[in-house]
This record gives sequence, structure tokens and C-alpha cells, in this order.
Amino acid sequence: MKRANMKTHLLCSAGLLAITAMGHSLPAIAQENDTSADEVSRTLETVTVTAQFRDQQLQDVPNSIVAFTAQDIEDAGIRSTEDFIALTPNVSFDNSFTYLNSFVVVRGVTQINNADSPVAIIVDGVPQNNQKQFKMPLFDVEQIEVLKGPQGSLYGRNAIGGAINIVTRQPTNEIEGFVSGGLSNGSGYRMEGGISGPVIKDQLMFRLSGSYYETDGLIENAYLGRTVDTVDHDYSIRGKLAYTPNDVFSLDLRAAYTDARAGAAYDAVVNSQLNPDFRSGNDSNDIFAPASNLAGITEADILDLSGKASLDMGFATATYILGYTDLTETYRSDLDFSNPDQPTFGPFGQLGQGQNLSLDLLSQELRFVSPDERTFRWIAGGYYLETDRSLLTRGFLDLTGSVDQFDTGIAIIDRSEDNDNTAWALFGQAEFDLNDRTVLQLGARYDEDERNQTQGAAGPVRTRSFSAFQPKITLSYDILPDVLGYATYSTGFRSGGFNAPGVVLDSFGDETLTNYEAGLKTGFADGNGTLNIAAFSSESEGFQFFFVDASTVSQIISNLDKVDLRGFDADFRYRVSESFTLSGGVGYTDSEIRSIGNAQLESYLTASGVDTDAVIGSRSPKTTDWSVSLSGQYVRPVRSGLDAVLRADYEYQGNKYWQIDNLDVRDPVNLLSLRFSLESDIWSASLWGKNILDEEYYADFNPAEYAGAPFDLGSQARPATYGVDFKYRF
Repeated sequence: MKRANMKTHLLCSAGLLAITAMGHSLPAIAQENDTSADEVSRTLETVTVTAQFRDQQLQDVPNSIVAFTAQDIEDAGIRSTEDFIALTPNVSFDNSFTYLNSFVVVRGVTQINNADSPVAIIVDGVPQNNQKQFKMPLFDVEQIEVLKGPQGSLYGRNAIGGAINIVTRQPTNEIEGFVSGGLSNGSGYRMEGGISGPVIKDQLMFRLSGSYYETDGLIENAYLGRTVDTVDHDYSIRGKLAYTPNDVFSLDLRAAYTDARAGAAYDAVVNSQLNPDFRSGNDSNDIFAPASNLAGITEADILDLSGKASLDMGFATATYILGYTDLTETYRSDLDFSNPDQPTFGPFGQLGQGQNLSLDLLSQELRFVSPDERTFRWIAGGYYLETDRSLLTRGFLDLTGSVDQFDTGIAIIDRSEDNDNTAWALFGQAEFDLNDRTVLQLGARYDEDERNQTQGAAGPVRTRSFSAFQPKITLSYDILPDVLGYATYSTGFRSGGFNAPGVVLDSFGDETLTNYEAGLKTGFADGNGTLNIAAFSSESEGFQFFFVDASTVSQIISNLDKVDLRGFDADFRYRVSESFTLSGGVGYTDSEIRSIGNAQLESYLTASGVDTDAVIGSRSPKTTDWSVSLSGQYVRPVRSGLDAVLRADYEYQGNKYWQIDNLDVRDPVNLLSLRFSLESDIWSASLWGKNILDEEYYADFNPAEYAGAPFDLGSQARPATYGVDFKYRF
């Protein structure tokens, strides 16, 4: 669907201006203290974050952070990872291939499939150490914090692009709970619920919550005549116990389980050998529907167990965190992404593919955090991780159009591998109040990671070790009472590893990032507004990127020698009146590939038809140059105790560069969402729509030169979605 960008901008702006033009009423965001409709404070909510392992006000932390409180999550209808990423400048999130798969990019640092994430994902203090754990239903969540820029000194490996801290709601000392549900187009159905209260008053408390989602999908396969982005079921349940026998000791226990069955790999063949000069990746010019004869499917389940014990020792609080994850994901799908009426591999006929992934992770962390009120504050700790990952990959002849052929059919590729790694780290951070207005922060971390891969059931074993020292220095200065300036030197590290045995590039190296950043965090309009700006300049050595070799059914990771990343973030929130709040942000990332520096990779790319000379000076893969978000929320009382809330969210995604030669670029995308709610203290009802302009674009795109096949592959993003939500609290 082709649309002029100017027209889309005008439509989006008109929606927000319409909200602005309305009269005066209640505040659009939560206040620190309960107030009546006639007694409303004009100040914004004070947000407390735990990004540096201690409670701090958001505006006092010298770091680029976007935080979403429980009220923000409720107001914006945030239900998934993708929802809050859309409101965060310089961060993008793309769904791709399997149901749990996703590609997150932070300031140009890119997610790698079946490998370490570019951001550290922390849920209730426990690191989520696999890419498949990032895409999750967000229910019963208290707060989300997105830190941008390397956070290696505290969060270690994988925090090369930043960190995301998700805090779920804690058990309460009084009985409370909620039930919510919703319907959406595509026969979508969602339900959530939770209950919390004391087991032993003031000492032992519990919280139990869960969610369920299913949909028939909205993306239709033109050959099969059915939708392929279905979710047969996705249910999660989470239980928490909090034990606080006295003022100095606390123990938190958490268990969570997720089970899902959904579609997979509904990519469409965009071009073929018949038109090899055709370039694609654009949103409105060449959107093709999937037309494969083999409908893909994903089955996944995740078990998470964790415990956190804290002891106030006077000179410091000691915290021990234990986390365990058991994750499995299987997918089956087409490999040629075509059908018998339109074959793409010629004499090879129809082909299928699939993988069985099994993952066990055990992590432990012990840290000591000094009291907050001292002029010298410090953090010290250690971390340990064990990972056991097995992967079975098969390509097979598709003779019957059934995914069961993965187990019973004729295999043309059958490859198994076991990847084990042991990682440990020591870290520390110190803060010095040089005077009443100046703080110096020094941090450092040493990480060591040993990787082992066993090929086949009892094949040869490969071993490699990776290590890094990650320092961080930050100087912050209170320029004015409401203006904080800071300058940071920080580093990040992402471990290397092994590709599948027998592929053209059998291993990849680690990636390190050196970042220089300067920022301002400001408040204005007597507490009614905040404006935060950060500029960064980074150099990546060993930049990791991902591509596919379909000829060996292989997902391959390799390294680019040097990539420069420069840009800025800005976010603001302004309470225009007691009834209207405006918020948003803008981000820009200018990436440049300086050198490939890998002879084996250059040889492979050249053989695949890539002009490696043209790669130098290009932007890094999956990078979006501009990102803009703008939200307006208006609240009006309908009667005593009942409010009407109107909210509009606009997102602009600039040019997206799919691969390292920049020949395939997605045009800018404009997304507009609207939400209208009636809210009381105990219930709410909402009508909502996402992507209401029905923008058509690719969520993921793999050019032929990087897909190992004679065609480009494009995966459609979801079209316009709309629905109704209900919630009851008790």
C-alpha cells in the first residue's frame, strides 16, 4: 500500500493536535500522593529507578534511561516487549522467523540469531541470558527501565548496547488482585489475572498471576488460503513469595512457566533468478504475501526459577541471586518458501527445514552495596554462569507438505551440536561526592567466558576462551538545581563462539565497544516537564552480524573489523495542563563500516555476489537512522469517580538498512495508535487500534546474497490491529 510520507505525517499530527485542543480536566499521569479531582498537583510523577543497584530518582542518574512506570504501562496499553520498544528512541525491535525470535538493535548494535543479545535483560534482578527470553508477554509489571550505551561495568557481557530492567509487581501485605481480558481482530483473545496477599501478616506474602493469548492471525498465505501468523496458545503463569522476618533480612522466591504454540517462518519470496537486479526491502513498493506450501509452526516452553536473598550488614547490603532457566523451542517450516506451482530451487523440488533447541542456564551473583547516604558509595560483586545448549538442524525433501517430515522424511542435512559455556566475572563501582554539585563515578568489570562445542553425539570438541576488562568513568555536575550534566567513558563486551559444525565460517570472534557520551538531564516549568539529551560516539571492534546460508541450512555469525557508531538520544515529558500530557523522543544513529578485516568472510561474500569494496562506508546491518515517538494523553472526568482518557501514540521509523552493502533499504515507516478508555478506581474499559493507518512494511528482510538462496526473503509486519480491553481490580 503506497502512501506519501507527508500525508501520513499530517494525519498523525492532526490526531495529536486534536487531543491538545481539548479542554482541562484531570492529570494524565499518576501522582505521588492520592488527590481528589478538585485537588490535583501540577508536578510530574517522581520516578525511582534501580539501574545502578540502588534506589535513585530517574533525573539524578547520569545515564541515558527511559523508564515506564506501572501507570505508563497501563496508559499506553503495553502488553509485549515490542510495545515499549516502540516508545524508546534509538531502539528497534523486529519479529522474525520463530515465535520467540526477535531482533533488537540499540544505537546500531545488533541482535544475533541464536546467540548473545546486545542488551542485558534483567527480570526481577535475574539476568535472562538468551535471545529467546526477550520476547515476552508483559503482565502484572511494575516498571520497565531501558538503559542505553554500554553497561559492562555493572551488567557484564551482553550489555554492549545497554540494559533493560523489568520489575514485576511485588507481593502485598493486603489481599488485592485483578482480572482483565480483551478481544482483537483476527479472532484474538487475551486474558490476564492476578492475586496477592499475606500468608503470615507482615512477614510472608505471595503473588500469583498469569496470562493467556491466542489469535487466528492476520497475515494470509496466498497459496494455502489461510493465515500463518497464528498463535494457537501462549500462556504464562508466575508465582512469587516474599519473606521479611525482620528489618535486616529478606528472601524473594520466584517461579514462572510459559508455553506457546504459534506460526513460524512465513517469509515471502520477493525476487528470484529471473530478475537478479531487482532491489527490495522497501515498505510500500513491493510487499509480497507468503505463498509457501508448508505452513510453519513453533512450539516453545520456558521454566524460570529464581531466588534473591538480601542481608543488611550495616556497612553494606549483601544480595545473593540464583537463577535457573530451562528453555526449549522447536520450529518446522518451508526452506524454499515456494510451492509446487512456483518452485524456486528448480530440480531440487520442494524443501523443508527445522530445528530443535534445548537450553539450560544456571546463574549466580553475589554483590555488596554500600548505604546510599554516604559521600563515598560503592558496589562490589561476582557473577557465575553455566550454559548447556543443544541444537539439532535438519533440511529435508518436502514430498507431502507436512512438517512431520522433519522426523520421518528424507533428510538432506542432519546436523547436531552441543554448546556449553562457563562464564564468571568480578565487578565493582565507586562514587565520590567531590563537592555538593560534582560526583565522580569509577567502575570496572572483568569477564571470562569459556565456550565448548561438541559436534554430533560424540564427535570432536572445540574450545575457545574470551575475556575482557570493561572500565567506566562518569563525571556528573549539577549545573542548576534542575539541570544535571554528565560525561561518560564506557565499554562493553559480547563474547564470541562457534557456528554450526561443517559450515563455511565455523566460528566468530568477540565484540568490544568503546563509547564516549555527554548528556544533560533537565527539569522545567516548575516540575511540570523533563527534557533529557545525550550524544554518543562509539567504536565497535569485531562487530557481530548475522546472515543465512540456505545451501547448508546454516545460521552464520561473523565479524566486521571496525564499525563507528555516532548519534544522539532525546526524550521529554511535559504536562501542558492538569488534563493533558505530551511526551516523546527522538533518536539518530549514524553507523559506518570502516573495515571488514576478515579474509575468509570477504572471500565468502565475494562468492555470494557481494561487492565488498562497496561495503566500506556503508551503514551497519539492521540499523535505522532516525526514530521518533510522540504521545499525547488527555483525561476528562465523566462523573465523580469516572474518567475518560484519550491517548495517541505516533512512531516514525526512518530508513532501515537490512545488510552491510546497503543495497536493500526499507523506506521510512509511520505508525499511529489510538486508545480511548473509561477508568474508575476499580474497573476500566478501552477501545484501541495499532497501526491504524495500515502501513505495510517488512518486519525482517534477508537479501539473496545473505540468504544463501537465489531469492530475497521478506517477512511481513502485522497490519492494522484493533480491539477492546476490560479490567477489574479488587
